[in-house]
Amino acid sequence: MEQLLAMKKEILLIVVFAVIAVMSIVAFILYGVDKKKAQKGAWRIPEAVLLGWGFFGGAVGALCAMNAFRHKTKHWYFWVVNVLGLILHIAAIVAILVLL
Repeated sequence: MEQLLAMKKEILLIVVFAVIAVMSIVAFILYGVDKKKAQKGAWRIPEAVLLGWGFFGGAVGALCAMNAFRHKTKHWYFWVVNVLGLILHIAAIVAILVLL
């Protein structure tokens, strides 16, 4: 029984890390695309989309993209939302490790 629970915990952690990785890659790409569009004066990705991807799974990618592309770094709310998202992701991983 303990072995089964440990295996479920391991699978859940793998799934959570995979979701965070995929969402971070997408967030990174979205920030890069938005930066290019901003430089060209073209249609932009809505801020709500960028913030949503960062908060709900892609905070690592969003924060990396903000620094890599020097994009949205002057908007305090981008820092707050992405850092809160990162804290949420860490809390989810810790909860899985501790509670299961």
